[in-house]
Amino acid sequence: MKAAIIGIAGPRLGAEEAALLRAERPAGVILFARNVADPAQMRLLTAELRAALPDGAVLMVDQEGGRVARLRPPHWPAHPAVGLIGALFARDAAAGLRAAYLSGASIGLACAGAGFDVVCAPVLDLRLPGAHQVVGDRGFSADPAEVARLGRAMAAGLLAAGVQPVGKHAPGHGRAQADSHLSLPVVEANDLAADLVPFGGNADLPWMMTAHILYPALDPALPGTLSAEVIGGQIRGRAGFRGVLVSDDLAMQALHGTPRERALGALAAGCDLALYCPGDLDGNRDVLAAVPAITATAQSRMKAAASLALGRRIDLNAADLAAERAALLA
Repeated sequence: MKAAIIGIAGPRLGAEEAALLRAERPAGVILFARNVADPAQMRLLTAELRAALPDGAVLMVDQEGGRVARLRPPHWPAHPAVGLIGALFARDAAAGLRAAYLSGASIGLACAGAGFDVVCAPVLDLRLPGAHQVVGDRGFSADPAEVARLGRAMAAGLLAAGVQPVGKHAPGHGRAQADSHLSLPVVEANDLAADLVPFGGNADLPWMMTAHILYPALDPALPGTLSAEVIGGQIRGRAGFRGVLVSDDLAMQALHGTPRERALGALAAGCDLALYCPGDLDGNRDVLAAVPAITATAQSRMKAAASLALGRRIDLNAADLAAERAALLA
């Protein structure tokens, strides 16, 4: 199994895509709105993907609630932005924590039902005034301790639904003044202690995702995803994370170079997996031809993540979860 997760082009797996998956054996596939139509289509697509992927590979999706959601009405329920849950926490901490758990469980049930193993949530970035709105209401709060607690509650809900949560974007996107989808943000802070609190408080999560941000005080040349100092010194070091570390999408405009150069750079810096999302066949071939097999350590981390979700799964009722959350947020 190779150390990459890739996207695919459309709502069905093409013949060339299936052949590539069988030949190159990536560690997973991530799906987007372009891949999702309705539950019947998703059953077909996920069956096609499972047949083509190696044992232990994952199906991943971004489903945070609010504006970042790939599964949408009318076929799947809408979920509130976590900024609303943070606002509830500010009024009533117990209610906010419960709502975060319920939201994670509701999202997790929908994603598990659609065939996913891994959900890219919760966002652990600080929601700071004056920063770029790429985080905005995707973040719980400006207070690091609150973000840590709320993110942990949401992750617990996702695990209760049997899916593996991904904390993002380590070591912190909250101070950025630009959108890393479009350009490279530069965060000049000399000390990321506050930003790291939510990640340190959730260091036992099964997965985390890196940030494509330049932190000159830590590494004047390379953004976090490509920086051994940021990954080793901050994410693995100060935050203490030991789970599966996946890059953010390597096709984003914050980075330069070919897909293979970006993927190899992320792995060399310390990511366990390189994530390449656009679904273009040439880019997928470029990445998968370049990346090595997943390391024994990363494979062990993936197995532990799957076991954690399996062990934490409980019986949940989607209607009950949604009704209780709605009452809390009313």
